[in-house]
Amino acid sequence: MRTPHSTLQTAGPARTTVGVDIVDVARMDRLLQREHAAERLLTTAEIAYCRARPAFAQHAAARFAAKEAVLKAFGTGLSGGLCWTDVEVVNDPAGRPRVRLHGAVAALAARRGLASIEISLSHTADLAIAQAVALWSRHDRHDPGGHR
Repeated sequence: MRTPHSTLQTAGPARTTVGVDIVDVARMDRLLQREHAAERLLTTAEIAYCRARPAFAQHAAARFAAKEAVLKAFGTGLSGGLCWTDVEVVNDPAGRPRVRLHGAVAALAARRGLASIEISLSHTADLAIAQAVALWSRHDRHDPGGHR
């Protein structure tokens, strides 16, 4: 029996990288009690989205886990002038989480040839988890910005 499959066509060699992160919701809740913590970790739109939900800390933890997962998929972590707010989680009209990149992270993505990035988020009252899968249009071993 044949199974359906699809083949991704790219202009050159492509590679895929994955990042995953899990966040303790209670720890995130405690962190968010600090002055200006939310503004250092989340964009204004992310804060508004989370505050509109009955479980602010759960939604904030999921978005923070997504930021970590994206930076892990980039292979950088939070280094080289990258900021938490450079990675923003937004929802498309159907409610699906998407990534919007800003600042140094957007510049790094362009320089390294990011073709697309997908994320998945989930949370309970105790834990939030996110996975990011990045597709790169080219393999850049010698990133001029010093990031691998």
